[in-house]
Amino acid sequence: MTATPPPLAVHGLTLGYGDRVVLKDVAFTVKRGEIFIIMGGSGSGKSTVLRHVIGLGEPVKGAVFYGGVDFTTATADERNAILRRIGVLFQSGALWTSMTLLENVALPLEEYTDLTPGEIRDVASLKLDLVGLPGFEDYYPSEVSGGMQKRAALARAIALDPDVLLFDEPSAGLDPVSSRHLDDLILQLRDSLGATIVVVTHELASILAIGDDSIFLDADTRTAIAGGSPKELLAQSTDPRVLRFLTRGAEGAPGGRTNG
Repeated sequence: MTATPPPLAVHGLTLGYGDRVVLKDVAFTVKRGEIFIIMGGSGSGKSTVLRHVIGLGEPVKGAVFYGGVDFTTATADERNAILRRIGVLFQSGALWTSMTLLENVALPLEEYTDLTPGEIRDVASLKLDLVGLPGFEDYYPSEVSGGMQKRAALARAIALDPDVLLFDEPSAGLDPVSSRHLDDLILQLRDSLGATIVVVTHELASILAIGDDSIFLDADTRTAIAGGSPKELLAQSTDPRVLRFLTRGAEGAPGGRTNG
């Protein structure tokens, strides 16, 4: 019996700009239905990996596979077909400010489905309801909070019922309460939609709250130096760089500062 290929697999990815290598030999596999964390400090290349995974940059070498299909060498039409099965939440949210929240969510439905205007409005309203924004269909992004903007952007990301969801620093700019609510929402969406989720983040609370598996990118070596469940890495890793990140260098914590 042939095994089903994973939703996302990255093989030996080396990324760079001109002669400058940003990351080298990055590899990871994301299992179906899990929340996978790409973590690391500032400048470690987390968002750069995400950009290359969705085709906004071409790797120096290596490959990205979606469901066993090589996205790196795919034709433009093949890439577009794959991208329609992917939802992306950008760090800024990237909502169109001149459109209402419902119009933002409706945009991919108008572009890629044959639904009638009434059906599109119903689906867009349902997606806003799923992210906790019922009744906000006709509000503009400037009329709601930052956390609500992120949720609206998430509603747009799930508009086409994607197989894979990719989040770039979803908690950026949010207060701790809003960040925690967003983490809860990500878990709920994973469970209700059955989607596979990849989250780029350096937010420790989010990493430990929602991560099933992970890789840790190190800015000094420019590669992934650890992988596995974030909680297990916290408990078992002996690498001081990983422990400093996962404990924020707390005094008395493994790998943290001491006064001796």
